[in-house]
Amino acid sequence: MTILDHIEFAVRDAEVSRRFYELALAPLDIVRVITVGPERTRTGGTRHGFGKDRYPSLWVHDHEAPGAGMHIAFATRDRAIVDAFYQAAVKAGGTDNGPPGIRTHYHEHYYAAYVLDPDGNNVEVVCQDATINNQ
Repeated sequence: MTILDHIEFAVRDAEVSRRFYELALAPLDIVRVITVGPERTRTGGTRHGFGKDRYPSLWVHDHEAPGAGMHIAFATRDRAIVDAFYQAAVKAGGTDNGPPGIRTHYHEHYYAAYVLDPDGNNVEVVCQDATINNQ
């Protein structure tokens, strides 16, 4: 299991960036896996997810100033670690950006917590495993 689940950042124009990344990442066998329309996003912009093996690990989105929407997500197979991250990050001075819980708008096993770091970057820890240590 990798430590990074995904990274996301804002771009000026999601369609321009989609075309760029589709071409630029093709030699790495990284393809566009999914597009999420504005009606399903927090910012009202379009999101494009790129990756391998049908899993989007790089996201770009518009309708937010580039640099302002930086997001990184760390992966774990234990929901208790999601909880521990949230508590430790808030205690360390982070700002709550979404307490631990299921995010059904992603899928029924997406258990995550979000904290803004001191510079406003959105840091997430996510457990997407439905079978390991999640009772």
